[in-house]
Amino acid sequence: MQRPLAFDVDMVLHATTKYIGGHSDILGGAVIAREENEFFRNIREIQKSGGAVPSPFECWLVLRGIQTLPLRVRAQSENALQVADFLNNHSSVDKVHYPGLPTHPAHPLASVQMRLFGGMLSFEVKGDKEDAMRVTAKVKLITRATSLGGPESLIEHRASIEGPGTKTPENLLRLSVGLEHPDDLIDDLKQALTK
Repeated sequence: MQRPLAFDVDMVLHATTKYIGGHSDILGGAVIAREENEFFRNIREIQKSGGAVPSPFECWLVLRGIQTLPLRVRAQSENALQVADFLNNHSSVDKVHYPGLPTHPAHPLASVQMRLFGGMLSFEVKGDKEDAMRVTAKVKLITRATSLGGPESLIEHRASIEGPGTKTPENLLRLSVGLEHPDDLIDDLKQALTK
């Protein structure tokens, strides 16, 4: 969705665990550098001396995921935009954080830097922590779990994950939108937001 190297970023870090792997069954990462400079050589040396290399099977899982990456990311982004639009107009939602919405303050910048706006969004439920937790307890199709980028939609109460001292609002829920039909996701959120 973005091309950071085209914006003069020196290095890009990808979690192959997430969208690239795409099936919630791998742990890994990748560092891509604009040029092979001393800093990148130091990273390569740490990788070599620390043994931080994936096994052949993990590499195969990543290659399997890459084959469907463009289709999955496009579908998840389209689904997320529909879900964000629904949430943005729901009376039980205070705020939606998704750069694909024209009302989002970063939308103009995101429109320049991104081809699609991604499958991740967050929203603030009207009320407090208990109101947000009630929504996570009521979803039926969306799974209450911490991760992102897989084929399934996941919801979490982020402040609980981050623990004491977090600056995340207590009424905020993070949603990783998956490949389910957007109407089904919207119906699930609609019933979960009903008091």
